[in-house]
Amino acid sequence: MTTRTQQPAESASFAENQPELLQLVEAPVEVQTSRGYYHSLREILQQPSTWLATAQTMPEAAARVSRCVSGIKSLVLTGSGSSEYAGGCVRLPLQNSLGIVCESIGSGTLLTLADQALPPERPSLLVSLSRSGDSPESLATVSMLLQREPELRHLVLTCNAEGALARTYLNDRQATVVTLDPRTNDRSLVMTSSFTNLVLAARFLGYLDQPAAYKTLCHALSQIAERMLSSSFGTLAGFGRKNFDRVVYLGSGSQLDAARESALKMMEMTAGRICVLYETYLGLRHGPMSFVSENTLVVGFLSSDARRRAYELDLLGELTRKKLGLAKLVIGDHVPREGFSGEDAIIECDGLAEAGDENAPVIDVLAGQLLAFFRCLHEGLKPDSPSDSGVISRVVESFTLHNPPWDQDGP
Repeated sequence: MTTRTQQPAESASFAENQPELLQLVEAPVEVQTSRGYYHSLREILQQPSTWLATAQTMPEAAARVSRCVSGIKSLVLTGSGSSEYAGGCVRLPLQNSLGIVCESIGSGTLLTLADQALPPERPSLLVSLSRSGDSPESLATVSMLLQREPELRHLVLTCNAEGALARTYLNDRQATVVTLDPRTNDRSLVMTSSFTNLVLAARFLGYLDQPAAYKTLCHALSQIAERMLSSSFGTLAGFGRKNFDRVVYLGSGSQLDAARESALKMMEMTAGRICVLYETYLGLRHGPMSFVSENTLVVGFLSSDARRRAYELDLLGELTRKKLGLAKLVIGDHVPREGFSGEDAIIECDGLAEAGDENAPVIDVLAGQLLAFFRCLHEGLKPDSPSDSGVISRVVESFTLHNPPWDQDGP
């Protein structure tokens, strides 16, 4: 006996004009489970609605978060893997909003270099971003720095109220914990809705005195995402099946970290079968252009800023003239059609220019997630758990933690 799955309301609305999506979401639960996309597809599609939940959660925690931020002279965003890249997506906007030094430093770097990697300004705030809160280096880093850095405050943004980070530091005087909607604690191996919601949660630090504007921004981004899912699902599915063995992702500013995360999604979801590279548009000319073979897909996250866009379009036009790459997939708002070939495609995101380049990463990454999702299916893998051999897992397995020099016994 087959079981028809109860589809979320958003899935039904997105699928209305997207036959490929309709086929996926209307398949019986047993089929979706056997093909291994039951969780990952839902977690990708739920993002517009979960962003609205984050838009409610963060302002409700504004008083607690404000106490963390008040008077700080530097801010560090940290996490492991995708969580680190989420910090990269908001580093520049927060630096510009808060007027202080903001850096994104991986938990592994902090664990191995300790206070050598931190900016010297004090007091400082360490913002730990985590889906599960159970990553061994994330927990060890916070523990180490609590002992070592008395002028370092801690803010934990996590998707899992039951994770080690949330449980350990919930009542700690030096730490503040904010837990997002439980739906964001993705069950699939790769981070999708957890990533974009952590980006938006951290972005709130630049809107502490403008909660209404923050909510307006999240609602606008949610609507842009809904329009993309309703209009471009088939385009992304088609590109996921193209005959490429490499992908290069291009972005500027905050969108570079969206490119970095999208590259990771493709690598994870294809179990490393597809070679990936992320780079700035201008940086591609300096050697990395040699990566662009005849079987390379070029994905460009296009800026709305006129000056940046001019540089980006120049580079894309150069690739066309030199006949480099298999095809180009460009995501942006009011993208000009000149300079592209017949194999290329443009995903129009109406309203993205108004939201601003600093807020574009969540939209860019959504496109990157779907492209990787469809490539995963095309490769015969399962998006919920593409690493059949167990090389990677949802939460990094425990490993030996080596005490820093000041904790060593002896003379």
